[in-house]
Amino acid sequence: MPFEIIRNDITKVLADAIVNPTNPQLVGDGGVDGAIHLAAGPELSKECHRLGRCEIGQAKITKGYNLLAKYIIHTVGPIWQGGKNNEEQLLADCYKNILKLAKDYKLESIAFPLISSGTFGYPKDRALSIAISEISKFLLNNEMMIYLVVFDKRAYKLSEKLFSSITQYIDDKYTEEHLSENRSGYERTYQIEERRLKAYRLVYENEYETVAKKRQRSLDDVLENMDETFSQMLLRLIDESGMSDAETYKKANIDRKLFSKIRNDKNYKPSKPTVLAFAIALRLNLDETKDLLLRAGFALSYSSKFDIIIQYFIENANYDIFEINEALFAFDQNLLGV
Repeated sequence: MPFEIIRNDITKVLADAIVNPTNPQLVGDGGVDGAIHLAAGPELSKECHRLGRCEIGQAKITKGYNLLAKYIIHTVGPIWQGGKNNEEQLLADCYKNILKLAKDYKLESIAFPLISSGTFGYPKDRALSIAISEISKFLLNNEMMIYLVVFDKRAYKLSEKLFSSITQYIDDKYTEEHLSENRSGYERTYQIEERRLKAYRLVYENEYETVAKKRQRSLDDVLENMDETFSQMLLRLIDESGMSDAETYKKANIDRKLFSKIRNDKNYKPSKPTVLAFAIALRLNLDETKDLLLRAGFALSYSSKFDIIIQYFIENANYDIFEINEALFAFDQNLLGV
């Protein structure tokens, strides 16, 4: 997938470049900066000295020396001062300038740490939000494999409000599933239909109401497309959405080569995360998502935490795949995409 959150030591990541959060003097004096200088070897310090200063929000590039990465892109993030000293814009500038430099050097992959979230004190949930925002905007118009490297799970923090909301939703759905096991077939059917009606209300009452109504299909439409394969249904939905192929696979966090395989093979068998990634990219409602899953031989289940989290975002009409992947990562689930 074009963007992936991974747990690793950034000095050991195999990518064209890794990002080094440093100080204006480009001196490796501790933390990630010190670890990168130590792993790269003494020649890195000599090149950094020749480069001179790097201002806050800016980026400079050096060789990778003893690292697996060919290059190191150095940046100076802002020190958190309560959010009243333009910290948000300066942190966003770090990502923008790094990605511009990576594009100028025609890099195919790059690995970021969560800039400014360590000794510089930037709140981790806010730092994460800015990182995701800038990376996702870049990927909408560019092809590059980007990793966000988290060394320690404790260094990763999802928004407390979102985390609590998803946790409650998961608990509710697990409870419903447990209770339904002891109910009659009639009661279970009633409960399922009640949930489906609730999902419809959530979709139709949001800002995508007009789009959702246009997607209502007659019985004849459903019967006509019963024999569609996953690939055929996906391509039809893309045509109906008015989006281009490139816009669709980028919004789905899907690699261009994989999309090409799907387009050229009507019997292609995707993974479940791939199917759901396209459902999110196309802003499908819950029933449409189930239809697309069915074409690939999958279904949603309340016994799967992964499935429940996806359903949470669909029911709340939140189709930001990068935010969804943030949540999946926080709950130790597979990410959407390839």
